[in-house]
Amino acid sequence: MKDKSKLTGGFFIRNLLIKKHISLACFTKIVYFCDLNYTNSMIMESKINQLVQKLPKGLVLLSPWLAAEGYPYELQQRYRRSGWLKSIGKGAMVRTGDELQLSGAITALQTQAKASIHIGGRSALGQLGVAHYLQVNSKELTLFAEGQFTLPLWFKKNNWDFEAKLYCTTLFTSKELGLVDYTDGELKMKMSGAARAIMECLSLAPQQFSLVEAKEIMEGLTTIRPTVVQELLENCKSVKVKRLFLFLAEEAEHSWFKYIDIQKIDLGSGKRSLANDGVLISKYQLVVPKELI
Repeated sequence: MKDKSKLTGGFFIRNLLIKKHISLACFTKIVYFCDLNYTNSMIMESKINQLVQKLPKGLVLLSPWLAAEGYPYELQQRYRRSGWLKSIGKGAMVRTGDELQLSGAITALQTQAKASIHIGGRSALGQLGVAHYLQVNSKELTLFAEGQFTLPLWFKKNNWDFEAKLYCTTLFTSKELGLVDYTDGELKMKMSGAARAIMECLSLAPQQFSLVEAKEIMEGLTTIRPTVVQELLENCKSVKVKRLFLFLAEEAEHSWFKYIDIQKIDLGSGKRSLANDGVLISKYQLVVPKELI
């Protein structure tokens, strides 16, 4: 005996097609189209879930990088319309629910855009907790980048609680020298270690950084490793920075200073002056303000 439910279902579909004047071929296409849309939606959701699971929370996502990872611009737009991603400016997004944070932005620039940018100078020292007595301006963030670099608009136009100051300079022969890994939650970025950070401060002195503050910072750097200092000084391109660093370190009477081999460091020739009415430090051929002595 035939299954009445199947007959009923078959007659229902047949009668529906007749009433609506829909051919069986057209109905098949409709079913196929609906099934295809459902399948595409499942694929989209699967891809975004894979993305969410493999990336750290708070990371900024750059459009060109996403495209290279298999998420074309059209798919990115659908993710934004569907509420999975949120735009924070042209070419940049965060996952919906994530807060925009500095570490997420810097990590994206370093790992996705391959930009040679990092937190350095006074800001790095403050983050590392090396010199807690710093005259830290919480509204200022010191960034350093190699060569010519411009912060993207999405970074500059967001409402940060600080003022970003970017210094483009090539202070060392290697852009990675003296950088350390800094972890913030699930995010990891490169930042200046203490020895590199103080040298970055000295590169801005005396016009953009106080020499008195530099001296105070140096006095607190009791635990930096002489091997790191030696490598940085040998590869530093600024004669002013090298002479000033050695002078301040010697004045601070750090125990690690005796391990520095000055003979291996190119200190250039001729006198360097950092003050109009200062004192000449003959050992380093450096004229410094009287208050540093």
